[in-house]
Amino acid sequence: MFSKSTEYALRATIYIAQESNSDKKLSLNQIANAIDSPPSFTAKILQLLTKDNCIISSVRGPNGGFYITEDAKQLPIRKVLEAMDEQDLFIKCILGLNNCSETKPCPMHYQYQPIKKQLIKLFETKTILQLADPSQPANFLVNNSL
Repeated sequence: MFSKSTEYALRATIYIAQESNSDKKLSLNQIANAIDSPPSFTAKILQLLTKDNCIISSVRGPNGGFYITEDAKQLPIRKVLEAMDEQDLFIKCILGLNNCSETKPCPMHYQYQPIKKQLIKLFETKTILQLADPSQPANFLVNNSL
């Protein structure tokens, strides 16, 4: 459904939300290891997530690293998707057709419309904090330390 980059971005965001705060920052290697992603690839993803401190925050230096603020934990998951440029899910035709519309529907248009509305609602209402809830299963991460 999503690009590999977006999958890693979601995993990284959840991991950082569970394991960090302004006093406890995580290194790039810790995050990459937890989400089973190459460090260089993870660095590019974190760069997108930290742009303008929108979702993830970072501090340089010996005591630096990545963390997420309490305010950012309240953001909807849609913000992560937007940071990763995945808005097409909310806008485009499921088959990728440019001219699909209510007046000229693709073969899947009417079946996909209710699903699309549910997905939009899910990503707009589910927060980072809700996904990072420690009572939720976190076995999707490689090191299972969550």
